[in-house]
Amino acid sequence: MQFKDLEFWFIVGSQFLYGEETLRHVEEDAKIMVEEMNKSGNLPLPVRYKTTVKTCEDASDIIAQANYDKACAGIIVFCHTFSPSKMWINGLVALQKPYLHFHSQFLSTIPNEEINMDYMNLHQSAHGDREHAFMGARLDLKRKIVVGYWKDKDVQEKIGKWMRASAGVAFSKQLKLVRFGDNMREVGVTEGDKVEAQIKFGWQVNTWPVGDLVQKIQYVTQEEVDKQVEEYEKHYVYQIEDKEAVRYQALVELGMKKMLEEQGAHGFTNTFENLYGMEQLPGLATQDLMRQGYGFGAEGDWKVSAMTAIIKFMSEGLTGGNSFIEDYTYDFEAGLALGAHMLEVCPTIATDKALIEVHPLGIGGKKDPARLVFEGKEGPACLASLVQMGNRFRLLVHEIDCVKPHKDMPNLPTARVMWEAKPNLADGAKAWMLAGGAHHSTLTYDLDFEVLQDFCRIMDIECVHINADTDPDKLEEELFLKDIAWKLK
Repeated sequence: MQFKDLEFWFIVGSQFLYGEETLRHVEEDAKIMVEEMNKSGNLPLPVRYKTTVKTCEDASDIIAQANYDKACAGIIVFCHTFSPSKMWINGLVALQKPYLHFHSQFLSTIPNEEINMDYMNLHQSAHGDREHAFMGARLDLKRKIVVGYWKDKDVQEKIGKWMRASAGVAFSKQLKLVRFGDNMREVGVTEGDKVEAQIKFGWQVNTWPVGDLVQKIQYVTQEEVDKQVEEYEKHYVYQIEDKEAVRYQALVELGMKKMLEEQGAHGFTNTFENLYGMEQLPGLATQDLMRQGYGFGAEGDWKVSAMTAIIKFMSEGLTGGNSFIEDYTYDFEAGLALGAHMLEVCPTIATDKALIEVHPLGIGGKKDPARLVFEGKEGPACLASLVQMGNRFRLLVHEIDCVKPHKDMPNLPTARVMWEAKPNLADGAKAWMLAGGAHHSTLTYDLDFEVLQDFCRIMDIECVHINADTDPDKLEEELFLKDIAWKLK
């Protein structure tokens, strides 16, 4: 699936009561709205006007078409006139695509001198959308409601964020992950119910033995390795003269990529506890695959691998960067957290060109691996962590501000980023721990809470927001009530 191949269907609500002339104006207005929104540059994907629903059959037919059209990533409904929404029931009950209810109107003001009943009949969205919203509430539909004038930038940007979340859902439904080996032994948070994950998200999570990867590596040619090393030179800066460790990483990357392509997979995991037949733990190899959009999870953490792949897909066209990350250590005096991993952090979040270096790993018992070393960018970001709470999945979204390190770390041979957690280090960490957040997460500079909340709403999973206003004591009460509510669902 390619991000650029997706689109959204604009469906208008009306009825035959107003006559053919009014319906002609409704269609003309809708086409103008779609054309101008597409030209605005505020939507990441195109909107297509599809039809004006006037009967129960119209609604059922267009929604059935949307369900089975792979390019359609969601529907946007706007009731330009009064659309009796009982006619929408059969269609909406069958809807399988993300749904945005757009409460707007064609003109931004009331033409006080000219207003008459013809105008009233043509512009009854305040009337029709409330009728339609009741039906959405009555059917308990997971929908996004956007209210405002359709030409306004902030309104279009809200639609754009929902589009990204919906595109992520479409990508999720066909996502495959390759696990090279199993989870790290005795670790709880990297475990989970892969059957439930496929039911809920569509993910196909399967395991391949490391021996299969070792065998695949043996068929990589030296010419292919040469080309991959040249590719590294385009993106990174060498800090070493002996490139043998780098050539091995290129060998591993090519082997992994071939296996991923054969399986149609867009994410993978591995663990330093399962490297039989390999000379190094994949470091540079993993980082470069993440640069290309693949998801990754260390120690067999398939949930963070999937979320990283999805977040990278949702961020298409944006330039902030996204990466697998781990909370490593704190500076309590400065109120800062250091995020890193022993090898695998994505170079899309680097301030400058990443450096290729070779250092001892101190874990796994293999040769010193080549890896990328860099400082992360400054700026607002979010940490997203998907965990399984027994009866449901929960996505934690923690707002942070990434900052320039206040001190040099010349002896730390890893990629890393430092951040100020909101509302502060202690309360932010406490809130994260109360909600059961993992030590692994996806760091995104591109997506904010609204996009990730939309994703959770569409997927019908729990969402926990940690931000500048979070009070850990109040959050604990909120989590208690949420637990009861989810058990009753």
